[in-house]
Amino acid sequence: MGGTCLNVGCIPSKALLQSSHHFEVANHEFAHHGIKTTGLTLDLKTMMGRKDKVVQELTQGIEFLIKKNKIDYVVGEGKIAAPGEVAVKPAKKGGKKKVLKTENTIIATGSDVTPLAGVTIDEKRIVSSTGALELKKVPQTLVVVGAGVIGLELGSVYARLGTEITVVEFLDAITPGMDPEVQKTFQRMLKKQGINFVMGAAVQKTEASKTKAKVTYTLKKDDSTHEIDADTVLVATGRRPYTEGLGLDALGVDLSKRGQIQVGKDWQTSMR
Repeated sequence: MGGTCLNVGCIPSKALLQSSHHFEVANHEFAHHGIKTTGLTLDLKTMMGRKDKVVQELTQGIEFLIKKNKIDYVVGEGKIAAPGEVAVKPAKKGGKKKVLKTENTIIATGSDVTPLAGVTIDEKRIVSSTGALELKKVPQTLVVVGAGVIGLELGSVYARLGTEITVVEFLDAITPGMDPEVQKTFQRMLKKQGINFVMGAAVQKTEASKTKAKVTYTLKKDDSTHEIDADTVLVATGRRPYTEGLGLDALGVDLSKRGQIQVGKDWQTSMR
């Protein structure tokens, strides 16, 4: 229960932000207050375990509320077979397919990572935000492709834990869509934290080996090509709604290239 946000989005990332903040404060600020932290070490496994526990408690809480309010739910893969009909393929093997009769259907299927040409995400060396929430060790170097809120949030987590972060962004400003003054102030703050930025850079491809990853990008200002080596690459170039496989095409529902549903003259989606 809980969808993208609770399971692999806002909630686990905020849990890691809080834990990494405590580590950074203990590592860099306690001494100014006369608190000695000699020998301070990071237990990433425990930190990740706390994050998982936060998610588990909240998902169980939602399930409790669903049952308390006598709402039926079916676990499986849904497809809108016809107007007023949702066909469900059970998640468990051997389960029988169901057809749910409905007067209205709300599509709230969450989101997935937007793919980037030339980039293959293996969730090992080249990871999405989901993979970044499950790393087994803190990388020494991390390249973040995309300077939106997701990439900067997770980049901040690992920067606090000691990773050298380089953000590669296609546009000339971070957090697209925000007020320009906010963008400038925010970027200055992140630079103070030790995060490096390569702006106006178009990523051409990524390569991964057993121990390293490489990002190749072209600077828009002069078309020069450059490479960055890193232990891990985080691809954070946006999200797109889960609409594939819902059967919308067969029903005549117009979709954009990003999978958004057209309502009237506007494309509408809620990806979290």
